Amino acid sequence: MNDTPAALIPVTVLTGFLGSGKTTLLSALLRHPGMKNVAVLINEFGAVGLDHVLVEKIDGDVVLMQSGCLCCTIRSDLAESLRDLFLKRVRGAVPEFDRVVIETTGLADPAPIIHTLMTDPLVAARYRLDGVVTTVDAVNADDTLDRQIECVKQAAVADRLILTKTDIADAASVERLAKRLRGLNPAAPIIRAAQGAVEPAAILDCGLYDPRTKTADVARWLQAEAYEDHARDHGHDHGHDHDHDHDHAKPDVNRHDASIQAFALTRDAPFTREELGQWLDTLSVYLGPDLLRVKGLLNLDGAPVALHGVQHLFYPLALLKAWPDADRRSKIVFITRDVPRDFVARTLELVGTALAEPAAPVSSSSG
Repeated sequence: MNDTPAALIPVTVLTGFLGSGKTTLLSALLRHPGMKNVAVLINEFGAVGLDHVLVEKIDGDVVLMQSGCLCCTIRSDLAESLRDLFLKRVRGAVPEFDRVVIETTGLADPAPIIHTLMTDPLVAARYRLDGVVTTVDAVNADDTLDRQIECVKQAAVADRLILTKTDIADAASVERLAKRLRGLNPAAPIIRAAQGAVEPAAILDCGLYDPRTKTADVARWLQAEAYEDHARDHGHDHGHDHDHDHDHAKPDVNRHDASIQAFALTRDAPFTREELGQWLDTLSVYLGPDLLRVKGLLNLDGAPVALHGVQHLFYPLALLKAWPDADRRSKIVFITRDVPRDFVARTLELVGTALAEPAAPVSSSSG
């Protein structure tokens, strides 16, 4: 178990499907004075039209912007780029930066980037994921969500959803899209970009740690009540009898997001280390890539720990200094694909069962 320090450099992953306005948003962010002391890793400088706002070209891969932020080209290997940037910071070859924004390609699943932050030992020793920010085109998103599963996954795993092109989209269509996005990802705030721009404060610092207090802000990060409200709104409150007499329309199976489930689970009894290890191994092995994102506050032998997973990988558990309130239950939120809530709930109910069962006696008879 790892007490994840708030001092690690926070990383924001900026993603969004092709044409969703990600480049326009990034260009506006790079000009914002609130981006001072931020390093931005992008695929190509030219893609965001930076030439006329460059202040200083430090070397072939790094430039210093008027706003004070660094802009760097991602090399073929993201881990190498992050390691190299940190070494330049240590040597004084680039100005100090206290956070990183990584822009993905429009077709990218953000999971591999998150996996790099989780699994590369040198990267994980210096950086931590702060959040995933996804741009969504308010004009064309409905059609794209129907046709492209990657677009759905980008929206489903986001910590912040940025609606772009709302100034040219039909107001009723924007509201329908916002409702659809809340169904995919009930906990992510939906922010409407004005002419492609948002305040950096609206999309940064959405991770577990509050940079002002340097402590964990579990309620803000977990937002378990959003999942609970979502379940009640859709008639899936599993705390009552399962009559399922719903009056809402059956999901359209031709829509990719019909396969996405967002829900929260609680467990009254504390986990032992053996139980938790058994459960996480079960989730990783049997659900794998369909376990899109998991966040949780767990009671581990009476101590509060934060759980964060993406697909089959989990961050080291982060021991928190104190419980956020008097509630000592474990609370876990899930976003899954083609994995129903009841299946995950059943795995949680069975935690510890195998450990508690006595081993079968070995027969002493011989043939």
